[in-house]
Amino acid sequence: MTKETIQIATPQDIPAAARRFMELMDDSTVFAFYGEMGAGKTTFIAELARALGVSDDLASSPSFAIVNEYRSETTCELIYHFDLYRLKNLEEVLDIGIEDYFDSGALCLIEWPERAEDILPLDTVRVDLAVNPDNSRTLTITRP
Repeated sequence: MTKETIQIATPQDIPAAARRFMELMDDSTVFAFYGEMGAGKTTFIAELARALGVSDDLASSPSFAIVNEYRSETTCELIYHFDLYRLKNLEEVLDIGIEDYFDSGALCLIEWPERAEDILPLDTVRVDLAVNPDNSRTLTITRP
């Protein structure tokens, strides 16, 4: 297991943090974002999508749709952004066909992955977003 951290001192630092995160992504395709409500998971993922070439007006929270599909305008790569918060159990996660998304080879960015832990691929990259006492954020990336 390897760990990397990215410090995000202010909201203005999020774009630079997203670009740094991009550099660390390698060939991984499934990223599980953990963090308390309000930690900034959605904000960070939206900024990451922008850094990956998704148009500003598309990168948003999938809270109501559970999954949003984006296409990078620079690479034409598909990106799936999941927000599993409203799902109650693994059966509901399976009902959305999440395993097909994992198997697609497309980039999968998952908020509230606790709902799907039993079926996450073994090579899933864990991303913890912690709120620090000074309200800055620490992003910890753990590779299996």
